[in-house]
Amino acid sequence: MTEVVLDGLRFPEGPRWRDGQLFFSDMHDDAVKRLDPETGECEVVAALSHPSGLGWLPDGRMLIVSMEDQRVMRLEADGSLVVHADLSGIATANANDMVVDPSGRAYVGNFGSQPDPDTWEGFQLELAALAQVEPDGSVREAAAEKLAFPNGMVITPGGRTLIVAETFAMRLSAFGIEADGSLAGHRIWAAVHGMLPDGICLDAEGCVWVASARDDGTVLRVREGGEVVAEVAVQPDRVPYACMLGGADGRSLFVCTSKSAVANECRAAANASIEVARVDVPSAGLP
Repeated sequence: MTEVVLDGLRFPEGPRWRDGQLFFSDMHDDAVKRLDPETGECEVVAALSHPSGLGWLPDGRMLIVSMEDQRVMRLEADGSLVVHADLSGIATANANDMVVDPSGRAYVGNFGSQPDPDTWEGFQLELAALAQVEPDGSVREAAAEKLAFPNGMVITPGGRTLIVAETFAMRLSAFGIEADGSLAGHRIWAAVHGMLPDGICLDAEGCVWVASARDDGTVLRVREGGEVVAEVAVQPDRVPYACMLGGADGRSLFVCTSKSAVANECRAAANASIEVARVDVPSAGLP
């Protein structure tokens, strides 16, 4: 079972390990935060409405998905936030998770259709396009195929394959990454029936850790093809929404959990957490 390393959050998402720190979006606290797991100290890195996916340009500037604005924001060296990319020509609802490659090219998903922002009532599944954002901020559709709520994404070592969690199709899909960054050769990497795959991360044996956004409270390690080879239970009454391998040896599995995904409940209760468990196989690939 996991241990809690940080409590009192409103809805942590998009965890990323960088420079010995865990960065994450506390979505319903309207802030990107940085946690030192050794000391438990946490500080706000950037303040903006409903942040989600995170990544970095090669020069170290952070990219942040601004969900409701359907934009990718860029955190400048002086602490200011500027628009890096406008996704509104592709995203048909709130923008969501993001993975950024070493060149600064980003892939960003979106909900497909828009639920009520506070209650999630009225959500109806509509397929969504992945956006491909070039380092200069230009945007195009990454693939011909649209996906069923594209969520967490990873890029395999060598940068040849992107794996994306399709939450409401209960599967992980894979694409080949072409020389120009476009995605082709869509295939099912793993059917994960009974799961709602949300945030994901990749390990050095090619397995994907999947935060399944269900109330059974487990994060599962999945091989290509769908075999579940390990699982980690989170704290009671919590749901895992995202995960990231980090720590000095890449074997600390950080998990973002919450008792609710409803915005007004999250803001009022502040009962979400960052939890951690030790695993055997270290991190690999991106993010």
